[in-house]
Amino acid sequence: MLAFIVRRLIQAAGVMLVVGLIAFLLFQYVGDPVSIMLGQDITDEDRIRLTKQLGLDQPAIVQFYHFLINAAQGDFGISLRQSQKVSTMLLERLPATLELSFAAAVIALVVGVPLGVYTALNRKGFGANFVLAFSLVGVSLPTFLIGILLILVFSVQLGWLPSYGRGEVVQIGWWSTGLLTASGWKHLILPSITLSLFQLTLVLRLVRSEMLEVLRTDYIKFARARGLTQRAIHFGHALKNTLVPVITITGLQLGGIIAFAIVTETVFQWPGMGLLFIQAVQFVDIPVMAAYLCLIALIFVVINLIVDLLYFVVDPRLRAGIGKVGGH
Repeated sequence: MLAFIVRRLIQAAGVMLVVGLIAFLLFQYVGDPVSIMLGQDITDEDRIRLTKQLGLDQPAIVQFYHFLINAAQGDFGISLRQSQKVSTMLLERLPATLELSFAAAVIALVVGVPLGVYTALNRKGFGANFVLAFSLVGVSLPTFLIGILLILVFSVQLGWLPSYGRGEVVQIGWWSTGLLTASGWKHLILPSITLSLFQLTLVLRLVRSEMLEVLRTDYIKFARARGLTQRAIHFGHALKNTLVPVITITGLQLGGIIAFAIVTETVFQWPGMGLLFIQAVQFVDIPVMAAYLCLIALIFVVINLIVDLLYFVVDPRLRAGIGKVGGH
């Protein structure tokens, strides 16, 4: 177990080192931070002074070393556009993105798992076929189009829900939340549904296929031969074994939800990290782009590590396999 964790930690550190190199290359090949900060009326003296102040006159390897040290401490410098600390800007936007992603993940799981079980147990029924046909919408239509359609129906035509913004928020320390106000919940509904549809379809189809495969196995036939009730077979045996791959995929998809919330945040003007990144790209705000890249990679790496450990704990075959090869 310890060797497994150490190996995963080394792999995670290697991934973050590569991502750090890519983020550092943004400073070298995307835009000119000195010209962006000083504008068009720049003089040679100002350029030399700021270049030295930013450390851009040093060799690339020295700059990369300082970048890694600062990044490890959460320091990505100053935004070229807003002249604020990048870490402070990300912390201000982080709650909005996490709350939106968490709500989307909950919707995907709470709706996707029961529908997947239902379509597997009633695979020839009209209701199951209707659900499967409707689920194609979540796969076929792009996220931005789904968001625009929801805005058109529920905001413009019916006027039930707001179409942009986060609504009224409550400050709890540095964390701002809209989950404690009615306005926050109303603003959360459309973006979270938009972001969850693709993941919901993925969970539904994964649970359905795994459930159908498990129902054909010998131990399910043996359970039927023992005279167990259908309820005990389906939910006590089949569903339990179905959830192992679902845990893996869902965990990995959670990182995807956070990373790809960019489109949803842009459509609904949701004030999260994704919208901040889009604005940074428009104004070539390199420190913000680099910090966002590193933060999203870190989230992916951490979630992947947690999923690996959960999979290791849940699946006894993996532990047995590692034990046979001496922890390798």
